[in-house]
Amino acid sequence: MIREETLMADIDEILMSAEERMEKAITALKENFMGVRTGRANAMVLDRIKVDYYGVPTPVNQMAGVKTPEAHLLVIEPWDKGMLRAIEHAILESDLGVTPNNDGSVIRLPFPSLTEERRREYVKNAKKLAEDTKVVVRNARRDIMDGLKKAKNDKIVSEDSIKDFEAEAEKIVSKAIENIDSLAKEKETEIMAV
Repeated sequence: MIREETLMADIDEILMSAEERMEKAITALKENFMGVRTGRANAMVLDRIKVDYYGVPTPVNQMAGVKTPEAHLLVIEPWDKGMLRAIEHAILESDLGVTPNNDGSVIRLPFPSLTEERRREYVKNAKKLAEDTKVVVRNARRDIMDGLKKAKNDKIVSEDSIKDFEAEAEKIVSKAIENIDSLAKEKETEIMAV
C-alpha cells in the first residue's frame, strides 16, 4: 500500500512537471509572437534587441524611451545620447527588417505596410512557431504516458487509477493544444489585418 501511494505521488509529480513544461512552452510562444511583425509599429519588437551598454547586453526598452506617435512609426529616445549609434547598429544587425533613421537626438523606425506576400510569410513563420510549441507539448505527453506505462507494467497501481491519470493527461494536453491554436489564430488575424 505504501508503495502504491509513493508511486501515485510520483505520477502526480510527472503530471505537474509535464504541465509546467507545457506552460513554459506556451509562455515562450507568446514571447516569440511579440517579435513577429504585424505591419504596425509595436515597441515589443525591440524587446529581443540587445545593445552593448557599457559591457552589459541591455534591451533597447531599458535604456531608452520608446514612443509610438503614429501607427507605422516608433521613436526611440535614449536616456544616454552617446548610445544612439550603438542602438542604431543593434537594430541594423537584428532581423527586424526596418532601417533606423538617426537624427542625432532620436532614432525613428518607420514600419512600412506589409505586402500580401510578406504577410503570408509572417503567418507561415507564426504557424511554424506554434507547431514547434505543439511538439514540446506532445513530448511532455509522451513522458507522462511512459511513466504511466511503467507503473502499469510494474502492476503497482490499479488499472482504474492508470486510466484516470491517462484521462487527466489528455485533458491537460488538449487544453494546451487549444491554447496554442487560439494564440496562433489570433496572431494570424493580427498579421493579416490591413
